[in-house]
Amino acid sequence: MSKRKYTIGVDFGTESGRAVLVDVSNGKEIATAVYPYKNRVIDEFLPGTKIRLEPDWALQDPEDYIRTFRSTVPAVLKKTKIDPADVIGVGIDFTACTMLPVKADGTPLCVIPEYRHHPHAWVKLWKHHAAQPEADKINATARQMGEKWLARYGGKISSEWFFSKTLQILDEAPEIYNAADRFIEAADWVVWQLTGEETRNACTAGYKALWSKRDGFPSNDYYAALDPRLANVVQEKLSQRIAPLGGRAGRITSRAAHFTGLKPGTAVAVANVDAHVSVPAATVVEAGRMVMVMGTSICHMVVGTNERIIEGMCGYVEDGIIPGYFGYEAGQSGVGDIFAWFVDHAVPPEYHAAAKKRKIDLHKSLELEAAKLKPGESGLLALDWWNGNRSTLVDVDLTGLLVGATLATKAPEIYRALIEATAFGTRVIVEAFDKNGVAVNELVACGGLPEKNKLLMQIYADVTGREIKVSSSTQTPALGAAMYGAVAAGRAAGGYDSIFEATPKMARLKKQSFKPIASNRQVYDQLYSEYLCLYNYFGRGENNVMKTLKKIKADALHQAWGD
Repeated sequence: MSKRKYTIGVDFGTESGRAVLVDVSNGKEIATAVYPYKNRVIDEFLPGTKIRLEPDWALQDPEDYIRTFRSTVPAVLKKTKIDPADVIGVGIDFTACTMLPVKADGTPLCVIPEYRHHPHAWVKLWKHHAAQPEADKINATARQMGEKWLARYGGKISSEWFFSKTLQILDEAPEIYNAADRFIEAADWVVWQLTGEETRNACTAGYKALWSKRDGFPSNDYYAALDPRLANVVQEKLSQRIAPLGGRAGRITSRAAHFTGLKPGTAVAVANVDAHVSVPAATVVEAGRMVMVMGTSICHMVVGTNERIIEGMCGYVEDGIIPGYFGYEAGQSGVGDIFAWFVDHAVPPEYHAAAKKRKIDLHKSLELEAAKLKPGESGLLALDWWNGNRSTLVDVDLTGLLVGATLATKAPEIYRALIEATAFGTRVIVEAFDKNGVAVNELVACGGLPEKNKLLMQIYADVTGREIKVSSSTQTPALGAAMYGAVAAGRAAGGYDSIFEATPKMARLKKQSFKPIASNRQVYDQLYSEYLCLYNYFGRGENNVMKTLKKIKADALHQAWGD
C-alpha cells in the first residue's frame, strides 16, 4: 500500500490566516492552525503612529502574512507529526483585491523606514473603499472611449479593484507610485515569498485587474487617457506573466522551507481568491450550480459554457474559476458584518443577559427568538447596504435602511429583517443571472454562516425558491487551496492532474439540505416586491439621500479634525 500524501491549504482572510493539512486521497482535514493578524484591519490609525486614516480606508500589514506562514504551517506539521516529505503541495487563497506596492525584489514599501509612515505604502485591503472617485473616472473614461472590456464587468468597475487603488496612489501620493517597482495582489506576493518567483494568477488578473485571456489588459491609450503618467503602467509596474489556475507557480525555496518547515522543492500552486477557490471545494465543477461563500460578505459564483453580458455583476472571466468555463462572479459586500454590527451596537442589555443565562452566544439567542416569528410578522423591511452594494448596483456609497420600525419593534424582529434583506439581495443576483441566460438551478453554500445559522439558510431557500445544499467542510477556501496544491503536485507525485480529478475525491456535501417552504415563499414574494421598490428608488438615483448624508458626515469629520 502506498504511503499517504498530504497537501496544505493556507487561507488568508480579513482578520486572520489559517493553514489546513489535508489527506490527498479523501480530502479529510487532518489539522488546522489559525493566526490572528497582529494588526488586524488598519482603519483608524497607522500602526505605531498618530496618523489618522480617512473614512473608507482599510489597510493591512504584509508582515502579518509572513507571520501566518511561520505560525500555522509548522503548527499543523507538529500537531500531526507528519513527515514534511509527505506534504506534496501547498496552495494559497486570499481576499481580493488586496494589493500592495513593492520594490523589484518584492520588498513591501511599508517595511522600508523611508515609507513606513505613509498610508499609501501599506497593503490596501479588499474593503478599502476610498478609491471611489478613481473608480468613477475609470468607468467614465471607459464609456467615453467605448472600451469593450467594461461590459465584462457589468458596465461598472468597483472602487475595491486593482486599478482604482493604483490610480488613487498616483493621484494622492505620486512619490509612492514612483517608488514602487511593482503593484501586486497580496495573493501573488505571498506565493512570491514561497517560491522566489513573481507570478500573476489569472483569477485576480481577470476579476480585479481588467485582464482577459483573449485580449490581455486594456490598451496603453486607455491608461494614458486616465492619466498620462499611467500610460505604461502594465509594462512598468506589473508582471505580464499570467499563470492559469491549476498550474504550478514554483517550488518552496530553502528560505521558505526555513520559516514553514516544509521541504525545499515542494510544489506551490498558482494563487487563487478565497471565494473562487471554494467552488470546487463545494463539489461544483459544472454549469448550473451557484456557490455562495457566506461570511462577512457573500460571493456568488456560477460557471457557464456561454459568454453572457450581465449588468451589475462583478464580472466574468474565461477559465477564471473552472478551466473550460466562463466563470461569473457577483456579490454582497455586507452580510455577516451587518449581523455583527447589530449585535455589537444595537441590542439592549436584557438580550445579552438572556443569552448568558442560556449559555449561548448572542447571535444564537437572537436566531432562536427570530425563528419564532413568521415571515412578515415583524412588519419590517431593510436594504442590506451597510457596506455598500456590490451587485447589481456596484456602489459603495449606498448605505443601510430599515423601514417599518415602531415603538413596539424588538431586537429579534430587526435581526430577522436584516437576514431577510440579505436574502432578498441574493435573489436579485440569482434572477439577474437567470434572466441573462446563465442558469442557476441549485445553490450550494459554504463558509462560516451556514454552520452557525440554520434560520438564515431556511430564509435564503424560501426567498430564492431553490434548494440549498451545504459543503461538508467548515474551511472551504483552505480545502480548495489544498486541492489546488494537489493539482500543482500532479499525479506522478501522488496528487492529481486536474481539478476535475481532485474534486470527486477531495470534496463532499452534507446530507442535510434546505428546501423552500411554499407558504413562506408566498409571503416573501410580497416582501420582495416591496424590497425591489426600495432597491430601485434609493439605488438607481431617484433619491440620493444616502450619498448626501455620507458627504455631510465627511465634511463634519474634516471640520472636527481641523482639516
